[in-house]
Amino acid sequence: MTITLKVSDNTKEEMTEFFQDTMRPKTPAYAIFQADDADCVVTLYESGKVVFQGPSADISSKLWIERERHLNPLKKLEVTNSENKEKKDKKEDFFDPKIYYSNSIGSDEVGTGDFFGPIVVTSTYVAKENIPFLEELGVKDSKKLTDEKILEIVPKIIKIIPYESIILSNKEYNQKYSADTNMNKIKAIMHNRALFTMKNKGFNYDYIVIDQFAKSFVYFNYLKTSPNVVRNITFMTKAEDKCLSVACASLISRYIFLKEFDKLGESVNTFLLKGANDKVNEVAKDIVKKYGFNKLYDIAKMNFKNVDKIKESD
Repeated sequence: MTITLKVSDNTKEEMTEFFQDTMRPKTPAYAIFQADDADCVVTLYESGKVVFQGPSADISSKLWIERERHLNPLKKLEVTNSENKEKKDKKEDFFDPKIYYSNSIGSDEVGTGDFFGPIVVTSTYVAKENIPFLEELGVKDSKKLTDEKILEIVPKIIKIIPYESIILSNKEYNQKYSADTNMNKIKAIMHNRALFTMKNKGFNYDYIVIDQFAKSFVYFNYLKTSPNVVRNITFMTKAEDKCLSVACASLISRYIFLKEFDKLGESVNTFLLKGANDKVNEVAKDIVKKYGFNKLYDIAKMNFKNVDKIKESD
């Protein structure tokens, strides 16, 4: 049995102290510690993810689920159980041919997991008659396409498929991000803008589909102060596999992101790396040495934990 729990900093501190005497000498990558707890192995990662593995995982995790709930009563509890995962995955992977073979407007984003580079949200309109064309290009398997393949096929897609893209630069992102405006709220606002523009171009559509990153009520709560909110949306997990307008949106967003990412690297005369790992931190440290710490506000997302590690090296 494997149970995964996301904990806050105060719970992390308690766990580190609690397991001090049972910690294993070797620690997995990106982990704070790995310890034995009866018939369970407990691994706490820097991200706050705790993995309980073994026959007594349910017993071992129960204490920390309750501690997290007690210490952070206003925070939504994030816990998953491997015994429930198979049923959940089957439900999430449900393929609805009515949506796949429909006229649809879809949207997706890229760049939210990268320390460097903008966030790009794209909305596209795919008519039924263009489905064979997109399948021939391999759009149905969009998540399996390499960046090189994306750079090759997207110019062909945008000649046929109508789209609307919004680019949020790092500087704009850092200005918008706050305690009241998190990453998902920023994404929701961008999706709504792109969808509103596409919807009002007069296309004959059956569905509007978003690759789900928040529950529908949370998504619309993010938009409570936004004008022109697009309603009647179908939220789907792994939507790029089930709706070609979302798949196209994903590919076009990635194409634009790659182009903007290269420009960003040229602006600091540095080969930037994607993602948010330790190698990215090393690149950022070199940029700080060349241009000063404040340069990161123009090229990186300053709410990422990478920033703390970069500061520690100063």
